[in-house]
Amino acid sequence: MATLQFLLGQSDVGQNRAEASCRVLAELNPGVVVEAYTGELLEAFLASFQVVVLTESPLEEQLHIGDFCHAQGICFIVADAKGLAGQLFCDFGEHFVIDDPAEGDPVCATVQHISQGNPGVVTCVGTEDGHGHLFCDGDLVTFSGVEGMTELNGREPVPVHVLDAFRLEIGDTSSFSPYRCGGLVSEVRRPQECSYEPLCQALGEPKIQVASPEELPRSRSLHIAFRALHAFRREQGRLPRPRVLADAEQVLELARSLGTQQGPLDEDIVRAFASVSVGDLCPVAAVVGALAAQEVLKAITRKFLPLDQWLYFDALECLELAGAAQLTEVDCAPRGSRYDGQIAVFGANFQEQLGRQKYLVVGAGAIGCELLKNFAMMGLAAGPDGELIVTDMDAVALSNLHRQFLYRSADISEPKSVVAARAVRQMNPDVRVTAQQNQLGPATEPLYGDNFFQRLDGVTSALDTLEARAYLESCCLRCRTPLLDSGTEGPRGNVLPMVPHLTKPLEPGGTPRDGTFAPCTLRYFPRTIQHTLQWARDEFEGLFQLPAEHVNRFMEDPAFPEQLPAGKALKVLEQVRDRLRERPRDWQDCVLWARRHWQCRYHDAIAQLLHAYPPEHDTHLDYILATAHLFAQVHRVPPRRDRKAAQDILRSVVLPPSAPQEVLQIPLTEEQEEAQEPTDHRWMTELIQDLAQRRQELVGGEEAQVPLMEPIHFEKDNDIHVDFITAASNLRAENYGIPPTDWLTSKRIAGQIVPAIITTTAAVAGLACLEVYKLVWGCQDLSCYRNSNISLSNCLLLRIPPPPPTTYRYGGREWSCWDRLEMRAVSADGQAMTVQEVLDWLQRTHGWTVTMLLHGNTVLYNKGDSEETRAQQQAQRLSEILEDAGMPQQQDLELHYVCEEEDAEEDKRPPLLCSLP
Repeated sequence: MATLQFLLGQSDVGQNRAEASCRVLAELNPGVVVEAYTGELLEAFLASFQVVVLTESPLEEQLHIGDFCHAQGICFIVADAKGLAGQLFCDFGEHFVIDDPAEGDPVCATVQHISQGNPGVVTCVGTEDGHGHLFCDGDLVTFSGVEGMTELNGREPVPVHVLDAFRLEIGDTSSFSPYRCGGLVSEVRRPQECSYEPLCQALGEPKIQVASPEELPRSRSLHIAFRALHAFRREQGRLPRPRVLADAEQVLELARSLGTQQGPLDEDIVRAFASVSVGDLCPVAAVVGALAAQEVLKAITRKFLPLDQWLYFDALECLELAGAAQLTEVDCAPRGSRYDGQIAVFGANFQEQLGRQKYLVVGAGAIGCELLKNFAMMGLAAGPDGELIVTDMDAVALSNLHRQFLYRSADISEPKSVVAARAVRQMNPDVRVTAQQNQLGPATEPLYGDNFFQRLDGVTSALDTLEARAYLESCCLRCRTPLLDSGTEGPRGNVLPMVPHLTKPLEPGGTPRDGTFAPCTLRYFPRTIQHTLQWARDEFEGLFQLPAEHVNRFMEDPAFPEQLPAGKALKVLEQVRDRLRERPRDWQDCVLWARRHWQCRYHDAIAQLLHAYPPEHDTHLDYILATAHLFAQVHRVPPRRDRKAAQDILRSVVLPPSAPQEVLQIPLTEEQEEAQEPTDHRWMTELIQDLAQRRQELVGGEEAQVPLMEPIHFEKDNDIHVDFITAASNLRAENYGIPPTDWLTSKRIAGQIVPAIITTTAAVAGLACLEVYKLVWGCQDLSCYRNSNISLSNCLLLRIPPPPPTTYRYGGREWSCWDRLEMRAVSADGQAMTVQEVLDWLQRTHGWTVTMLLHGNTVLYNKGDSEETRAQQQAQRLSEILEDAGMPQQQDLELHYVCEEEDAEEDKRPPLLCSLP
């Protein structure tokens, strides 16, 4: 059983691989038909497919099937992985049309004004963070929802000329009607046609895609090396034996005979490739398989530019690890083990070292699942002293199943870490994996303190927030624990290794926008669909979550509003009163309430706004059904999905006419929005008395049924929730002349769904595990490590050595950001040192006179304080400082200091790590 076939188990040994894999593949998605085929690849069989992918295929078979597919217009892909290198080839025919070549959604912007002129100038509304449009010169655009200059709506796409960040020229508008308001300008992407050569021609005249021109000679040498390997196998009936020099030299001779018309041959690359080409490595297969899978998706969906036409990937830098060159044929000979493919590359001793590793995987989401799968196949922590810890506080959700392949429908609501650990054991029963459900952060430092991190051999991060990643990085930096940080967004991904003393610590990410908008914008003057969707999210919370929580709390404790500020208390009490008054008896009451709410939100409130600010001043049933359903759920009334019955109820509804108030204060700024009117205490007293009476009636002299209502929290995987958000947002958009959006887009924006595809996560995890090999080997050569960036939309992979650590000067010498001072802070009596003893140690050891000593933000010593205060500070023991601050006892205490006669430029100092008894 090979190292990389994670679909197979020990019981499948001896069975046909396709048949053994079929059952597990079918479990991944019951909606996909998976069939095993074990016959010859005859043309009659192949003719029924849109895409044909060959793996581990002889060159002769590749050429034959490639010619057939090219002639029949079938997209043809070759994917191969040999040892530490991979190869990918695509032929999508002579006239392949890509419907959507670019990544991401088409660019669009809200129109603020359009001038009459030749050319006409479109002024776009700025985004919340002050940025302008994202159009480029020559982009084709269309207009929709424009009022006044309606001639633009529905016209054929026109090219734009960018004037600046907010203005575009669009051609002659001098004869059009004057612009009044509204409108959206949207990019139109034109299909693109590509032509591909068949394999028989592309083999001798390869078009190789590379991330930079410097990589082309290496890729050309790998192209020749793969061809030579095919020739060796055809002659010898086998692949070269691992670390057998004669076999590698024979492959090199065959490579020389193929010619160098594409440029000089790098013979060292060919030798290295051949020497381990018999190896099977799960990380390499993951990268090549992910790239190939994305090309299949391009062939089917016609989205993104396909590979043109060859791509080569290698991690031969792993053979430059200290001592790797000395491995012999005996070291790498097969042992009859599941790891023989890995032993062929790194040797048997390395495999034992892999088994002894202690690793922490933080996060069992998309990347975490792929990492755990790779670790299981690699045998990481599969030895007697090994330990693999996975921690994740989340539970499996329906939306996880499309990319987190360790989970099945039956696992929904189960802890992710528990299910993932169980899956790892099924793949490799020897892996010593432990599942935990904790979040890493200051609150869990008693569990994940310095001692915990210091005993680890490495940490892999699969976190999805910048704050969590920054905290984990600080822990690993302080404890000098290697960290591999991975991240993805749609088809893009990256891997950043952080190796103590070798690499620069990871850069903290920029502060992301929190997605909030000014309240006055959301409530009164939305301009984009993002505004209306956020308004709908707030509406959901304000209708179905907060009022129910307030009612339930009031039923438990009628005095709880007294703990709130007066203004907020009044609003909460009014909310409780309204909900108790509106309690429905049946489904019909819920439909009627929803209809009244629709009238209030989308007619009366808009009429009031138009009355206060006239225009010249600067899916209805879907909404009612979704609103009634949620209102019924929150009041524990059985809902119904019968549209006709709801329509019958609505026909009988007669609502009183609404008349706008003549005087109404509508806040136009956040300051006005936040300003509170004086609280009417008399009205609040009457309201409290009224609610107390209503509560007593509900209690009926006995304990009330608590909770009285069911608060509903928005869940992006609940269709009713998304139905409400979509309908509420689009109705709001209709009120304001904003083009509506569809259900899926509403779900993505309101649910804050980050684009994620399993191909990217698989590739990123594979790249991360290649760095794990180097960490396990104990590599101390910076040039062997790689920062990796991948973009599957255009099939680009860039791997470069990470930057070295930054240095600074302090106290007359140069320090690295990894450096620190270390002292055993134990007094002669066995207790923790006093502050004065620490000051003496710094003076005695480094000749530094300290003027200030700190632990975090706590000042332990300040020379500027009074003599009495200094005496108290100097006498205090380090352990007492922790007790006084209410902090848990720690083995190691990190202190910072300021010394006399420091240079103005010396703003960095090595921290002082004190080991307590």
